[in-house]
Amino acid sequence: MILEIVKYGHPVLRAKGARVEEVDDKIKALAADMLETMRDANGVGLAAQQVGVPVQVTVIDVSDMEDRPSAMFIDGKQVKLEDYMPLTLLNPELQLTKDKELGTEGCLSFPDLSADISRASGVRCKARLLDGKDIEFEASGLLARALQHEVDHLNGVLFIDRMNSATKASLAGRLKRLQRDFAA
Repeated sequence: MILEIVKYGHPVLRAKGARVEEVDDKIKALAADMLETMRDANGVGLAAQQVGVPVQVTVIDVSDMEDRPSAMFIDGKQVKLEDYMPLTLLNPELQLTKDKELGTEGCLSFPDLSADISRASGVRCKARLLDGKDIEFEASGLLARALQHEVDHLNGVLFIDRMNSATKASLAGRLKRLQRDFAA
């Protein structure tokens, strides 16, 4: 089922998600609906907060993004992305590399808004999968960026919080309009 994507201004976007202690039918249904919603909106990631549910669940699929490559490594060995996509992660925790890179980001909760955001170029992720198994992997490229963006959402942090002040100032009018549209 395609869910409504919550837009900027809604307080749930600032909520830190509750940990998922048990993978039950409700969580599985939420994850399936989130994947369908993300694909319908042409996104590469979606956090539960973005569909109004403040829990630590995110879905990501970067497998079709040939113009923005990604790499995934398990136990130090590169794996095929298509073997792991789409990813549904519960309670993900990230360790970031020190080196940063600038990249363009958008967000389904901020329609028609994008900006260059500085993020770590690589991450190590620990999370639980829908089958109850734990996974630990490293990522680079768009997958690393998407992980950071979605885990930020799970902690109530928005990509506008990561913008430099000049970028944020240049988008101030559009951000105010989005907030006004939400309040209306």
